[in-house]
Amino acid sequence: MVDQIMSLKLHNIKVGLDEELEDHIRWRHPDFSSYHILKKSVDARRRHEAHFIYSVEVFGPKETPPQTDFSLPPSRFTGAPPIIIGAGPAGLFAALRFVEQGVPCLLFEQGSQAAQRMKSISRYWRHGELNPRNNVCYGEGGAGLYSDGKLITRIKSPHIPYVMHKLVEFGAPEEIKYLANPHVGSDRIRRVIPKLREYIISKGGQIHYDTKVTELLCESTTNAQKPYQITGIKTEDGSTFNSSHVVLACGHSAEDMFRHLQEKNVFMEGKSFAVGLRVEHPQKLINQIQYRSHAEHPKLGAANYKISQHFKIEQPQKDVGVYSFCMCPGGYVLSSGTDADAIVSNGMSNYNRNSHWANSALVVSIDYASTFGKDTFAGLDFRRSLEKKAYQMVQNQGGTKELPAQRLTDFLAHRPTSSLDKTSSPSGAQPTRLDELFPSELTPYFVQAIEKFERSMKGFISDDATLFGVESRTSCPIRITRCEHLQSISHQGLYPTGEGAGYAGGITSAACDGIRIADQILNT
Repeated sequence: MVDQIMSLKLHNIKVGLDEELEDHIRWRHPDFSSYHILKKSVDARRRHEAHFIYSVEVFGPKETPPQTDFSLPPSRFTGAPPIIIGAGPAGLFAALRFVEQGVPCLLFEQGSQAAQRMKSISRYWRHGELNPRNNVCYGEGGAGLYSDGKLITRIKSPHIPYVMHKLVEFGAPEEIKYLANPHVGSDRIRRVIPKLREYIISKGGQIHYDTKVTELLCESTTNAQKPYQITGIKTEDGSTFNSSHVVLACGHSAEDMFRHLQEKNVFMEGKSFAVGLRVEHPQKLINQIQYRSHAEHPKLGAANYKISQHFKIEQPQKDVGVYSFCMCPGGYVLSSGTDADAIVSNGMSNYNRNSHWANSALVVSIDYASTFGKDTFAGLDFRRSLEKKAYQMVQNQGGTKELPAQRLTDFLAHRPTSSLDKTSSPSGAQPTRLDELFPSELTPYFVQAIEKFERSMKGFISDDATLFGVESRTSCPIRITRCEHLQSISHQGLYPTGEGAGYAGGITSAACDGIRIADQILNT
């Protein structure tokens, strides 16, 4: 006979840094037998009262904690195997969803597997030798593989527990299921992704690495609302693969694919996005700002932050936001470009977050309609121009592979930086005038916002803080518009998904979007 489960959920349990959660639970329920953490966060808002906040599910002496069943029934899907373009989180989780329901699929990735990809990335960081197929944006795992493995998301999706469960199943730490700011770490996620790949293959999925998709195959229809029907793809060696279901999970940097979609008359539209810089501080300084007298407490680890400032503009009427993005405690600033004549910055942390630096993007929002009108590719062109200018600034100062950098105090004062202290960037840093990088109307927003940030984070403006350029891949400035059935509104059978389609922003949301697409195909 199975004991009846009568669990009790407790929320907002405050646990001091030198206290134990179990003691608090025992005080409330002396006869409990076990408990399950639902959520854990740090509250350090009050100067001398840093503590943890827990939500837990508690079980009595005769209760058995339930086990969530994530198994899926076989699908009745028939027809040619679905095709997936891109092995980032959206593509991999779409493939996982297919094979777990007994449906084989074909996944195509222009880059290599994670181990080979890492070798190419290291050569780029150290020597400036860019591999256009294997870099921080392209290859197995997508851009998120080298950006901390952060799983923070603002979406509300029923698929989030499934995503977390699967990541843990393939080697991610159990704590990602309940931490308020979960992260796997760039070092650990590189071990998780190969296990996910091996599982997909073991269940009948086919993954073609180092294989670039060069053409979407389609034919005209008599449907005025969807004038084209997808029939398959063609790869660079001329091979064709037929399917009436193509999942496009190409990521936010696949400009050549976006240009090809334009040639194929796939409907796209411009989407608002953000650009900016990456700021790096000593991690010890951020700890002191955030945790104050508790800065060195061993239970707290590396502190993070989230800051924002909004400006209301009357002519033209719009809201402009400057905000932190992709904050990496105990992390590194990386060179993340995909073109030999352009520079992009990004950030990452390993699981232990134990480097001496903390970094975060500081970006300004770009309203597409008021800035570019109806020119679909103007945002991509703008992004590209900033990246090329950043590269040229480094070359003009005698640099080669380094990231353009400027001391934060010099940026605010509009003066050059003569020299820089050591930074976390494996590519090095070249002093440049980042205060002259952006159009003149954007730089004042950064200056005003940073001055506001100093008020809430005293010490944020510091001679020890360094800015790097250019943070331009926060999201895709294009949306491949889809209908209520998650297909392109112009091409039947084309399923744009993830960041490149403009429907996700981060590992978790991209994975959830890939799952939604797979379920839509399987249930059609």
